[in-house]
Amino acid sequence: MVGTYTAERDVDSFRASTGRWLLGSFAGWGTLLLCLVGVGLVIVAIRWLQNVASSYEITDQRLIVKRGLIMKSIDEIELYRIKDVRVDYSLINQLTDLGTITITSSDRTTGHRAFVLRDVPAARERREGIRKLVDRARQRRGVRELDTDAEDPYLR
Repeated sequence: MVGTYTAERDVDSFRASTGRWLLGSFAGWGTLLLCLVGVGLVIVAIRWLQNVASSYEITDQRLIVKRGLIMKSIDEIELYRIKDVRVDYSLINQLTDLGTITITSSDRTTGHRAFVLRDVPAARERREGIRKLVDRARQRRGVRELDTDAEDPYLR
């Protein structure tokens, strides 16, 4: 029997934004103040290198995180395994449309820890897009999530 294979489709790709981080966070504003004495330039350079070294790709089946300049690593999370997508942003983050996306997943890549994407431009829109893609991926695979809680008296 031949299975049907659907080609994976790219949906989005992005990097953390150093410029938006500078203007859209308390840490960024503090760094700009430190630039007056020269120390901030080092911090900006380090932050920029970290952001250039990381990129995020979203397909209709996976979230792919690429990290590193010299030693590279690629982590993939199957969308149907994502349990929760949360976005956090401060008042200043809202002004520059910047946020932090936190993903919890049953994927072994994350080691059952939260997977954090920092300084994401248009984080609220991207979070909603990921949530919709997760729902579609689960429907395609016929996957349903079952949460069990040891503290739930009905499960004893």
